[in-house]
Amino acid sequence: MTGSYLGVLGIAQALGVSRHAVHKWRTRYPADSSHPFPEPDVDIDGSPGWRPDRLEEITRWRASLPGRGAGGGRPTVARQQYLQAAAARGLDRDEALRALITFTEEFPEMTEPEIGAWLVDQWRS
Repeated sequence: MTGSYLGVLGIAQALGVSRHAVHKWRTRYPADSSHPFPEPDVDIDGSPGWRPDRLEEITRWRASLPGRGAGGGRPTVARQQYLQAAAARGLDRDEALRALITFTEEFPEMTEPEIGAWLVDQWRS
């Protein structure tokens, strides 16, 4: 049985970006980075391919990208609010971001901003 995969162009079209943007993400966010682009499921003659059911994972990855600009840019408002609340609870930035990543992995159905807002609400209670 033949499987169907999304290539760089398919990912780009699904996300509404250029093929070049996907290539840049893969270069800027390799497997050993702090925010690695999801590894492809197959590689055919140097061309990566992802199972279509991983599109949601890739969409979540993109939604959690740092802001634009040198050094990752300004964090989103949701992330800034989360980091401020985490600091008020005694977490440093690295601890707070590790916690956020852990929760994002544990609850893939939620976006990073949703998890951050939920944690802030829990801390207020």
